[in-house]
Parts: sequence; structure tokens; C-alpha cells
Amino acid sequence: MSRVLMVASEAAPFCKTGGLADVMGALPPALRQAGEDVAVVLPGYTGIKLPAPAREVWRDLPVRVGPHRFRTDVYEVQQREVPYYIVDSPALYGRPGIYGDASGDFIDNHIRFAALSIAALQIVRFLFRPDVIHCHDWQASLTPVYLRSVFDGDPTFLGIRTLLTIHNLGYQGRFGGWFLSELGLGLDVFHRDGLEYFGDIDFLKGGIAYSDAVNTVSPNYAREIQTPEFGFGLDGFLRSRAAKVTGILNGVDYSEWSPESDPHIPSHYSAADLSGKRECKRALLEEMGLPLNLDRPLIGIVSRFAFQKGFDLVEEIAAELAAEDLALVVLGSGEPRFEQSFRHFASTRPDRFAVRIGYDEGLSHRIEAGSDMFLMPSRYEPCGLNQIYSLRYGTVPIVRATGGLDDTIEEGTGFKFWDYAGWALLGAVRAALEAYANQLRWREMVRRCMAKDFSWNVSAEAYKALFARLSR
Repeated sequence: MSRVLMVASEAAPFCKTGGLADVMGALPPALRQAGEDVAVVLPGYTGIKLPAPAREVWRDLPVRVGPHRFRTDVYEVQQREVPYYIVDSPALYGRPGIYGDASGDFIDNHIRFAALSIAALQIVRFLFRPDVIHCHDWQASLTPVYLRSVFDGDPTFLGIRTLLTIHNLGYQGRFGGWFLSELGLGLDVFHRDGLEYFGDIDFLKGGIAYSDAVNTVSPNYAREIQTPEFGFGLDGFLRSRAAKVTGILNGVDYSEWSPESDPHIPSHYSAADLSGKRECKRALLEEMGLPLNLDRPLIGIVSRFAFQKGFDLVEEIAAELAAEDLALVVLGSGEPRFEQSFRHFASTRPDRFAVRIGYDEGLSHRIEAGSDMFLMPSRYEPCGLNQIYSLRYGTVPIVRATGGLDDTIEEGTGFKFWDYAGWALLGAVRAALEAYANQLRWREMVRRCMAKDFSWNVSAEAYKALFARLSR
């Protein structure tokens, strides 16, 4: 058994902006079920949702970042038998938003998340001493940097190993090099083999440099980030450290995502009895204001509207999609360009396209259950969760063969395209439409999808083995 302290900027159900939160809400309990002793450190943002009464476990924890000292209290709340340590510091986290507000990112994010790393190390000192500190993404990446520099030689931390999980290399936490002393760091870590990147401070690069091991959220993405196409400027740095880079596929929480028990959908169903799926489709068409044509294939999209997600390809083939016998339902928000594009599709063809701008947890479940196909044309995708949800709901994925999409979707459980081009996407959509026309074979494919198992139990065992190797 390993003792593991995870450090992250968000976790469901406390605070969430994306897939990282889902991972941090599901992986720690899965590891506990696998026999590991796990705790999690989170910032105490304004409005954080605590599922149970929080217990104050430390008042005025000493958190100093360079010349700054922050008044910090630590609360513990149990979630699925895992202790989550909430770092409460109004000066750092007592504001609306996690990373920013309507005007953009908070200008002191470098301090806010450096303080998270210092707080985590103080929690190690006073509350929970692990064998492994498991850091997630750039927001926690200074933890191993501080451990190997500021706290180097402190007997409290002797023997503790570090693991960094990269959920998305596209977000690295880059800040001006002039902030180095404000972070309490020196030139001993500010060099090409440390956290320096062309004169800037790169939090994620520092985490890669000073962690004992690095992993990504799918095996294919671990390979892709070592190439210029997907490396975001760090591919050479990662290749030089390839021996410590691995990939472990994310899992999903089937207690939250299963058509047999999902409280958000109007009718439950299973692979043995798919009749409820047709009722879910009927209800979704009604909810989205589309014609009740149950025989017309319905494609769903639930996503952030970001450059990464490939929606420029959807723009490119919009006219061709409108000419096909299909309907499209879309839920998401993000870059104004894509919000405007989807609104335009819906206004010009309200009989085929329906869009809802924003985030709606219940509707996201109903789109998974009521759609026949699910579209993810991502430019890159470290793991992806919606394609795995879709498999469970018998909603056949149409994906670009990249990262975790390529790892999870195979022939017989979905449709893939390789070239990042509109014509390639259109070809995959048309292949899916052609397959849908043969309903007997389509139902066979739906049942194959629903039989796939990407539960967290499998992923937890892989992490357990990695922790054991690090702890030796």
C-alpha cells in the first residue's frame, strides 16, 4: 500500500471547469478501493461546494511565497471515504472564478498556485506524510520544484517521491521570468533543464524537470506530446526525458454515467433492452425544439468551444451537413467565434440544428442518452471522456484518431478519421450515416459499444503499480 497526496486546482463535486475535476473526483476513491491511502489538496475557492460539514484541521498554516505571507486555514471534508484538504485563504481564493473572470485570467495566478504547492508541502509536514506526492497539471507543478530546491535537505521530506500527471500540455502556466524572486525561487532552477522557457517561467516544464515520473492521461498522448505537432514547444524536452514519461488512460465513473440508473434521463435502458433509448431520443428532440423524426439520425455534441476541439472543421462542412438527412444537437460554451457559428447554424436551419449555449449537467446526460452518434473532431485530445460516456450509452462516437480518442475507439465501436480536414470529417460522418441505415447491424454496434469497460478500477490498478515502483 502506498500513501499518496494529490494536489490539484479542481475536483468534482467541489469545483469544476473541465475533465480534470472529473478525474480528481473519481480517481482518489477508486485508488482507495484498490487499497491505497489517498488524500487530496484543493484551493478553497469562493462558492466551493462542500458535500458535508467541513472540519477545521489547521488554523493559520504557514504559507510563504517569496516575500508574501498568506493567512491560510485548512479544512478537511470526507468525500467517498477520501479526505480532501481545502486550503482556505481569502486573499488567494476568495473571489469569483477559479482561474479568472470576465476580464481574463487573474494577474496573480502565478502566486495563487505557487501558494497551493507550498500549502501542500506544509500539509505534508503537519497533517499527511505520503510516500508519493501526485501533482496534476501546471497549477500543481511547482510542488516538485519547491521540494527539490527550497525544501531540499529538510528531513521532513526525505524519501518522498513525486509524480506529475499532464492532463493537457496546451496549458503550461507561463509567466515572465521577472517573477522568479516573487515566487521565492532562485537561478538554481531557472535554466534550460529547469523551469526556464525562453526567458519565461514555465510551471509545467518545471514540474516535468523535477518530478520523479511523468504520465499523461492516455498512452497515445504520451507519445504524441513528444512530437512537434503536439508538443507545444516542449517536445524536445520531453523526448530527452522519455524514460520517465508514460500514459495511463483515464477511466469514467459509471455510478454517474450509466443509462441503467442515470437520474437525468427520462427513460432508463440497457444493452438487453434498448427501447428506453428511443424514448430518450424523443424527449431530447422535444427539449431542443427539433422535429420529432425518430428515424432521422441524431448527432450530439457536448464540449467546450475551443480551438482544440476541432469545430473549425464543423464550420468548414456546415453546408454539406445540412444537406444530409441528419439532425444535430449542441451544448457548450467558450470561444465567441464558435458560439456564434453554432447559433448561426441553428438560426438558418432550425429544423436540423439546435444549440444551447452554456453548461447544463442534466442536458449533457440527456444528449448522451438521446443521440444516435456523438461527434468529437478534436485537433488533439489528451484522453477525452465524452466518447467513453457515449460508448456506455450506446451513442456511437465519430472521432478524430488522436490521443485518447484513438486509444478508446476501435473498429466496430465507432468511426474515426485521421487527417485534420473537413473532407475527412465529412467522410466519417457519411460512413456513420450509411451504417445507421442498416438498423439490425447498427443495434449490434450499439451493444458492442455498451459492452466496453473503461471503469476507474482498471486505471487505478495502473496508478497503484506506478506508485509502488516510485516508492521502492
